[in-house]
Order: sequence, then structure tokens, then C-alpha cells
Amino acid sequence: MNTPAPGVNAAAETLSEEAVDALARAQGGPAPTEGHRHGALLSARAANIKQSAVRDVFEISMQPGLVSLAGGNPYLQSLPLDRLGETARRIIAEHGLEALQYGGGQGTLELRTQICQVMAAEGILDADPENVVITAGSQSAQDVAAKVFCDPGDVILLEDPTYVGALNTFEAYQVDVQAVAGDEHGLIPAALRATIAALQGAGKRIKLLYTIPNFNNPSGVMLAPDRRQEIVNTCREANILVLEDNPYGLLKFDGVLPEPLRAANPEDVLYLGSFSKIFAPGLRIGWALVPAHLLQRYYLASEAVTLCPPTFNQLLVSDYLRNYDWKGQIATYRSMYQERCSALLAALEEFMPHGVSWTRPEGGFFVWLTLPEGIDTYPLLYKGIDAGVVFVPGAAFSAAGGPSNKLRLAYSAVPPAKLREGVRRLAPVLADAIAARL
Repeated sequence: MNTPAPGVNAAAETLSEEAVDALARAQGGPAPTEGHRHGALLSARAANIKQSAVRDVFEISMQPGLVSLAGGNPYLQSLPLDRLGETARRIIAEHGLEALQYGGGQGTLELRTQICQVMAAEGILDADPENVVITAGSQSAQDVAAKVFCDPGDVILLEDPTYVGALNTFEAYQVDVQAVAGDEHGLIPAALRATIAALQGAGKRIKLLYTIPNFNNPSGVMLAPDRRQEIVNTCREANILVLEDNPYGLLKFDGVLPEPLRAANPEDVLYLGSFSKIFAPGLRIGWALVPAHLLQRYYLASEAVTLCPPTFNQLLVSDYLRNYDWKGQIATYRSMYQERCSALLAALEEFMPHGVSWTRPEGGFFVWLTLPEGIDTYPLLYKGIDAGVVFVPGAAFSAAGGPSNKLRLAYSAVPPAKLREGVRRLAPVLADAIAARL
């Protein structure tokens, strides 16, 4: 991998791991083992695991002067890094034998108790630390859920578009991922009922509904409050467990949070949370709030994968929640991300050609663009790079496969002036694609 020249954005400021994974998914292509004798050793499941990097795109993306609107990264520069460094030093100096040793597989009781306080701020008031399992980010929690509940061929319902990491995780377990139609207000309850009826009529076993109800990645859409209980009720009637992934919920710009699906449905929703967007993704600390009757199976499966979540990281997160103004930091994030979202939306209004539409999120990290039908945004990626801007093509976020006329822009880690410049560079690329279609 080429090293960026001094002053050039680091990889974390151009393409996040998630964005690289998304680009790889959109590109597809043969696995490196194709044609090698060891290919015969691979399991059938391995064939469903998508490649995890597109090295040429990654390297090109780090060229000087490029504006990346691809990576959904939190803006860590707003954290009190010097103070956090001193906290890390103190944890090692005073609690090193605990911090650097194996820990319990479910996670420390202190952090699980604190996580219940975080979930209370999100609107879940009855969480019990005994039902919380600390995971290696919510990605690990998704993996455990697929492992525990799904056999090959079972169905997982999800939004279209949806988080690329969840798609890759679920498909690796050889499940049948099926999209449910949505609109600017999220999943459509009537479409959910129709999809369930059609799949059950075809003899399919539906196990899970995976949903990101608050500021969906990649669309930025928030599920309407008046749809939430209806969706849970529909799944309950069909004996489908809801897997609610809520990494962005606290980042609603106005701080007025909709009630999570889990809030009134402790037996029917498995709730996933993460510190990646509200603290630091590099710590890889997330959690699952598991219905009590499912806890043992879920916990044992999680322990079999990671043995124990990293103790030092847990102690650092606990200290942050105990001794820092973490709610004030979230307020800072809300204000900053709202400013950046507004800057991106204003730039889209200023520069985008006729025929392009986009979502207008109330929180989170992303805006979702739709081009006229018949335009594939994946080939436009390279034209965008030539113009000095990077985005993620929409095909990466769909289970359907094939071309997509959509693309994702991320504003969270990009200053307002650079957001405007990135959109200014992108607009002619999209305008040329629309003109060529006419």
C-alpha cells in the first residue's frame, strides 16, 4: 500500500474500512484462490464471503487533493485526546494486571451497567445488565445473531438499501436475504406483511428482520414513529425476531429521540448498540441487549468467537462514561454533524443537475442520492476519482445485485468547505451521465 505524502489525508479520512468493503462488494470479481489447489479446501460458506478490499481504488483515493465523501467516520478530532491519553496511561499503571488479562466472556459488570444507562438515554428504560453481552462492535453482534438463529437457506428480511457489513455477514452464513420495500419514512408495514406472506407461501423459513430504524446506513432515513410498533407486531405474529441496530440513534440533530423498537418489546427485539459512532470505533466495543429467554445461546455463541471482549478497552470506555461529559460530547457531535449535513444539502441544491434527488436526514452520517433510471453509478466512481472526489456506489448496499442508480455521500468527517468542493466536483460527473442517457 502506498504511503500518503505529507499533508495528504490518511486512509481513515478517505475510505473507511466500511467504505472499502462496500466498494469491494459492488465490484465483485474472482477470489484470489481461484485456480489454486487450495481452492478445493474452501467450504461452501467461504464462497459467500465477499472480498474485503479494492486495493487499486484505495490507493487512488489517497492521492493529493482528493475529496472523499465515502467514509462514514466519526470526527474524532473533537474528543479530548490528551486527557484520554492520560486516562489510558493511568489504567495501565494502576489496573494493568486486570486491564491486560483475560476477562469475562459477557463483559465487565460495570460497563454492562453503564450501557443500560446509555440505552436509557436512547429510550430503553428496563434494560438489565444481566441481559447485555459486550461484543466486538455491533458487526460482531450481527454475526452472532446469524450464527445462532439461521441455518443455510433461512430468510433474513432487511431494508433496501442496508448496511454493507450486515449483508456480507448474513450472506456468509448462506442465508437468503430478502429486501422489504421502504420509502422516505422507512420500512413500509404493508410491504413487510406482503413480503412475509409471499415467502411463507413459498415455504420459506423467515428468522430475522434486520433494521436500522434511525438514520439508516446508507440512506439516512429514519423509520416513522407511527410505523414502529406495527412492524414489531407484524413480526411477532409471524414469529420473526427483530434485530434492531441503532448505532446512530443518539445523533439526532435536535436531540428529540424516537422510541426504539425494543423499548416496549423486550421479548421480540434483539437490540444492538455501539460506541463506534458516539465515542471511538477503534475500541471495537459494542453490545447486544438480548431477550432473557435467548441470552444463554447468544452469550455462548459470542464467547466461542471472541472468548472475551478486550478488558483494557472496556475499562477505558467505563472511565469515559464515569468521568467525562459523554452526553456533552454527544451534543457536540449533534451540532457538528448538523452543520456538516446542512452544508452538504446546500451544496447539492447549488450544484446538482436536474434529475438528481436526495434524502434529507435528521441525524446520522449519510445522504443518499438517486439518479434517473438506467444510470449505473459504479462506473461513475472512477470518473469521480478523475474529477477529484470519491463516493460509494449504491450497488454496494443492496442484496438484489446488479446495477444501481444510487450513491452514498458521507458528511461526518468532512469540513463544510470541503463538502461543498466535493459536491462541486461530483456534479459535472453526474450531469454528463444524465446527458449521455438522453
